[in-house]
Amino acid sequence: MTSALANTKMGLRALGLITLSLVMTTALPARAEIERGRILMEESRFEEAMAEFLPAARSGNADAEELIGVMYAMGLGVERDDERAFEWYLRASMKGHPGAQSGIGWYFEVGRGTAVDLVRAYLWYGLSTIGGDPDAAISIEEVAKKMTPDQIRRAQVLINDYRPWMYPFR
Repeated sequence: MTSALANTKMGLRALGLITLSLVMTTALPARAEIERGRILMEESRFEEAMAEFLPAARSGNADAEELIGVMYAMGLGVERDDERAFEWYLRASMKGHPGAQSGIGWYFEVGRGTAVDLVRAYLWYGLSTIGGDPDAAISIEEVAKKMTPDQIRRAQVLINDYRPWMYPFR
């Protein structure tokens, strides 16, 4: 191996380690904010919890987005607002958060924060099931009882459209 090639490989390894280090150091503060926020929620200190979640959510953290959705859904430290809860859940759902996906499925199923849409309810419950939420499998069975065979087929087409993008390795 030539010294130029060896130097290039060492440089690429170093760049990879630097990149990994940057990813880890930027991800850790968000995790800490979310954990502090969860503790504050358990202590019923909701305004403080929201202050912990918002920076992570604004940076695109799906866990923080889902927890803000919970706060709006239940009126914890904020006025209950089904539309805002739906939107926060949707943001987390689009990032593959199974709990938020189940929440979106339920919102579509019952028409809370959005219009009733059983095809989309089935879609989100299906994606949540793929993502590993054990309760979503029960929810998809229950919503299917309310649907026509054509609606179920349409929902399955949508699941197949989303699956490779959202869950490429499942």
